[in-house]
Amino acid sequence: KEERIVVLETENAALHLKLAEYQGLAGRSTKEVLQLYAAHGQQMKLQKSSVVTQLHGSIKKRLKQDLRSLHSFALELSKDFQRQSKTCLYQVLAAVQGIQLQNEAMRMFQIKAFDLEQSLQEVTERYEKEKQKRKALHNSLVELRGNIRVHCRIRPLLHFDDAAGHSVSQDRQRNFSEKVAYAADDETVLVKCSRPGHASVNKTFQFERVYNDLESQDAVFADVAPLLTSLLDGYNVCIMAYGQTGSGKTYTMLGPQLGGNLAFSIEEESELGIIPRATQEVFRLISEKPPGSCWVEVSVVEVYNNEIFDLLAKDSYGKVFGVKRDVVTTREGKSDVPLLTHETVENASEFLHLVKKGLQLRVTHPTLVHAHSSRSHLVVTLTITTVVFGDNFGTLWEDEQTSQRLNKEASCTFPQKMRENKSTSSSGASSPVQLEAAEKMKQVKTRLQLVDLAGSECVGMSGVTGAALRETSFINRSLSALADVLGAIAEQRAHVPYRNSKLTHLLQDSVGGDAKLLVMLCISPGQKYLTESMQSLGFGTRARQVQRGQVKKKNFQVSSKAK
Repeated sequence: KEERIVVLETENAALHLKLAEYQGLAGRSTKEVLQLYAAHGQQMKLQKSSVVTQLHGSIKKRLKQDLRSLHSFALELSKDFQRQSKTCLYQVLAAVQGIQLQNEAMRMFQIKAFDLEQSLQEVTERYEKEKQKRKALHNSLVELRGNIRVHCRIRPLLHFDDAAGHSVSQDRQRNFSEKVAYAADDETVLVKCSRPGHASVNKTFQFERVYNDLESQDAVFADVAPLLTSLLDGYNVCIMAYGQTGSGKTYTMLGPQLGGNLAFSIEEESELGIIPRATQEVFRLISEKPPGSCWVEVSVVEVYNNEIFDLLAKDSYGKVFGVKRDVVTTREGKSDVPLLTHETVENASEFLHLVKKGLQLRVTHPTLVHAHSSRSHLVVTLTITTVVFGDNFGTLWEDEQTSQRLNKEASCTFPQKMRENKSTSSSGASSPVQLEAAEKMKQVKTRLQLVDLAGSECVGMSGVTGAALRETSFINRSLSALADVLGAIAEQRAHVPYRNSKLTHLLQDSVGGDAKLLVMLCISPGQKYLTESMQSLGFGTRARQVQRGQVKKKNFQVSSKAK
């Protein structure tokens, strides 16, 4: 064992020596490996630095090329910009020169426009003057011929101008509310007439004055007012509104209706119709005369179912109620209504109060066309009695002293109860001064008739039945009789059928040439009422052609004794 231990120790020592040798080899190998790694790293670095150098060279070369191309492009761009800037400068200079030329031209045009405006203004003024002259000459011609003045008023479209009450399609209902009547100018009405399957045809109608749907009551009365001056110059005047139901006749003649009642006392007087305005104008003209030289009496009648009713008649208790009257022809051939009530009025307020009382008795009835349709013809008459001294009607009063003297004589000769339309006159002896005044002072009566005719109706459209249907029949017959009378006068027939209707008999003097007559046509603009509007326009055209001869001045004198 010891020998064995020695052997093993010897082997162990040999092995340790070998291990030390191997460890030394391993250390050297590790150093060599590290050296190799270091050499490899340096080699890689060298390789990388060469690639970077190559890349840097190529990039530098490319950048140089790009810089050269950018430089050349910048040079081209600079040259192009310079060229464009020069071009723009030339254009700006040319534009400035053009603007200067245009300014000069504009100044010239402004001067020419100013000259043309002045010329246009002068031509317009001359045109207006010539138009007024032509109108005056036309009016003179109308008066010489005795023609009837015809004005036409087109009302605006209203809420009831649709197909209410009729079973029609929506397309036809839209056609019903289409506007077909227009005011082409202040003397011409243009109507578009169209039928299914036919081309539209425009028809024109000429009148003395045409009012469009925007013109006010003031404009309408402005053309009526000159006629009222004739009243105090000794002429009778009649103003008549004609048209279908719902065309605006009562609005034109009287004013707006509030709940079926006429509102004379409305705050805005601009809505008042011809009748209240005419009364105010008459009393204004009378106020310019000496006190006591004129007084006014009013009567209100309606023609209902071809019967005449006195709307100012009173019963024994003083209550107003309509009384049937009759119209007769006097020996002089004039129409007269015996026992007709005449109320003396001192101002327009009293007149409107009486007319309002009378209108409360006027017959109205709702229809499909108009909720407050008038079923009768209304005739309001103002009789103006003017005191004339001597034989000259034009110069009633010479001076203030003569006026005062005549007023005193008038107060003796024409007592108040006579002026209030009392049938009895003061009895007893008269002094010589009173008799002399009575011989010198005469009376001239002139009459203003304001007529609101009932509207013509198409029974199928208005939808009336029963009593209202009978009223419609009488209305249409009386209007037809009026057309027949005008036709007979226009054709100068020997017989004029005034007595075919109480309406024409009542208006015989006015229609027959004893008064200056103005017919105010009222038409509806909608397609729904085209037939009725054409009928009204045809009536107005025929009325314009009537030549009645020159209206005579009321120069006859009625002495106080005769009254």
